Amino acid sequence: MFSEFKKFLIRGNMIDMAVGFIFGAAFSTVVKSLVDNIVMPPVGMLLGQVDFAQLYISLDGNSYATLDAAAKAGAPVLKYGAFINDVLSFVLLGFVIFISIKAYNKIKTTPEEDEAIPEESILLLREIRDSLKK
Repeated sequence: MFSEFKKFLIRGNMIDMAVGFIFGAAFSTVVKSLVDNIVMPPVGMLLGQVDFAQLYISLDGNSYATLDAAAKAGAPVLKYGAFINDVLSFVLLGFVIFISIKAYNKIKTTPEEDEAIPEESILLLREIRDSLKK
């Protein structure tokens, strides 16, 4: 089992996964910033000066002026505005990844495409083979 793991590491799969994970995390941070700082402020403005990150429901029955005030009081709260931001970030990130993979698949050549047009020498050899069969 150790030798299999060593082969796995040497082939570079581990490095590829690590690089992909790091880029994914960085890209996720950028998308989160895009949603929180660019997309949601105009949406909140259109909905009547609402800051989605500050939307919450207090679970202790008391009313607090802001989310910070509820946090300072130690009140349990449901931060549904932050959840809306996170869901939007997830959908946007998923869409960007979908578009990226679709573009990658479009430019990637498959082995079937490479073999679709045989070389002239292969065609000639096939003709010879077929004539020998007859």
